Amino acid sequence: MARVSQEHLDARRRQILDGAAVCFARNGFHATSMQDVLKEVGLSAGAVYRYFSGKDELIGAIVGEVLGSVRGAFEEASRQSPPPPPDALVASVLGSVLAAREYLLVDGRPAFPRLVIQVWPETLRNAELAAVLREGYGSVRAAWAKIVEGYQRAGMMRPDVEPDHVARTMIAAVLGFIAQQSLFGPAPVEVLRDGLRALMSMRDEPAPMPGSQSG
Repeated sequence: MARVSQEHLDARRRQILDGAAVCFARNGFHATSMQDVLKEVGLSAGAVYRYFSGKDELIGAIVGEVLGSVRGAFEEASRQSPPPPPDALVASVLGSVLAAREYLLVDGRPAFPRLVIQVWPETLRNAELAAVLREGYGSVRAAWAKIVEGYQRAGMMRPDVEPDHVARTMIAAVLGFIAQQSLFGPAPVEVLRDGLRALMSMRDEPAPMPGSQSG
């Protein structure tokens, strides 16, 4: 019997994960059966179960993969001196995450934001998935804290703010932006970038209006 190449195995695993992600985004986790996944990917039960034991393992793998890529991008940024500014960094990382999955569609719209929304309530019922998210978001949070420390060392950010507080805020901004995409439709990451840039430009004192005279 001919040996199956690792490239083929990886491609088949990708096919299954992508099909499952579309199913979960379309119908939700509980309303999706393994039969739905088999139909979506066009594979036999044996071919799918060779890679994944069931829905729990599928959703855990999808979530772990996304958070792993996000963590890696922010950890790489934390090693730069100084790190890229928050607006540019968030736009770059989130843009890469969305672009890598832009071919996954539900009713002609990106599936990824809908999938994220579906995952959150499932963590209330699925302890293993909740643990995956805690570990994943915890590592992203730690990477962001290192980035903030880099800003503070470079004099780019005030030193009296706890890095973890900024890390939580940046994660909240990204998750909120993804939630908005699920509710209101797709929006380019430049929307989030520009909003963050505007907030970063605020001053303690109002800037004079164009054409105003002092004194």
